[in-house]
Amino acid sequence: MTANEKARAKTEQAKGKVKKVLGNAVGNDRMAAEGRAEKSTGDLREAKEKVRDALKP
Repeated sequence: MTANEKARAKTEQAKGKVKKVLGNAVGNDRMAAEGRAEKSTGDLREAKEKVRDALKP
């Protein structure tokens, strides 16, 4: 996994989690939904890189 993509995935996951928790805490459903979506994007990016590493010869 390239270091840049790995860092980007972890950053998206962390930002998404913070947004989700903050949105739930203040009762902002839209912010919570954006946080879940952002975390999912980070999860998918990380999974893609893991697959890429597994297929690498």
